Amino acid sequence: MVPEAEVRDVLAELLRLRARVPLLSGALAASTDGLVLAHDTPGVEAEGVAALTAAALGVSVRMTDATGRGAFRELLVRGGSGYIATYAAGSSAVLTLLAEDRINVGRLHLEGRRAGTRIGELVDAALVRAEHPAPAARTAPPRPTAAPDRTLPQRPT
Repeated sequence: MVPEAEVRDVLAELLRLRARVPLLSGALAASTDGLVLAHDTPGVEAEGVAALTAAALGVSVRMTDATGRGAFRELLVRGGSGYIATYAAGSSAVLTLLAEDRINVGRLHLEGRRAGTRIGELVDAALVRAEHPAPAARTAPPRPTAAPDRTLPQRPT
């Protein structure tokens, strides 16, 4: 799973995104298997949205494969009162945005793609570090803080 520090960074990215795009009503980062990484989704159950995102992602990936359109990049759903946009976020995460109907869809895509890239970098880097932890630093034996008293024996006179 993603370490706590990266989760805080992902949440910070979601909050910045919502500040830049006022007509966003929610933002959620999740793993591709539907586990919530971070969310800012007032009034919406994040776990349910993450699970539905994983299901929609599965269909979208199969659809792009079946039609020869390459790897999944994004999915846009328009409802009667707004949009749900999902963007690939690295190799193992997705970003789902909830937007009001009046949003500029071009701006939604621009900002969503940028945030998805940034979140993907954070999550992928955290997963690489988790799989390949840095080796423990070798430490030298402690040095004495004071020179020991090393006087030579005196010959009797």
